[in-house]
Amino acid sequence: MNQQLEAKIVKPKLGLLKLVKQFNNVQKACEIMGYSRDSYYRFKKLHDQGGEAALLEISRKKPIKKNRVKPYVEQAVVDMAYKYPSFGQHKVANELKLQGVTVSASGVRSIWLRHNLECFKKRLSALEKKLSKIAVL
Repeated sequence: MNQQLEAKIVKPKLGLLKLVKQFNNVQKACEIMGYSRDSYYRFKKLHDQGGEAALLEISRKKPIKKNRVKPYVEQAVVDMAYKYPSFGQHKVANELKLQGVTVSASGVRSIWLRHNLECFKKRLSALEKKLSKIAVL
């Protein structure tokens, strides 16, 4: 991590700790700096244990990745959209289930949305584009 980023992360926390010492009032310092008192006590504990480096190492919550289907399922849904553009999401889900690919109707819709295939008209125009590319080759 570069030093500017480290300073940007640690400086406000150190400022809060110094402000509390200056005012001798945790609540007032937290209001001024825009932190909760709980945050102050976490920062203080970390600073007391490991100094400035400990303030840098506060890990943020890991982002929750979007629920995604496996790539082969997504490809099967897209292929089905090209093969049978008139099928709705329930029909596609049922047909894929017969082929051993498990995906819900709403899952089919989500995949179609990601690939801009959510309505019959868009699936037809996508099929036309695909066929025109094949015809050109």
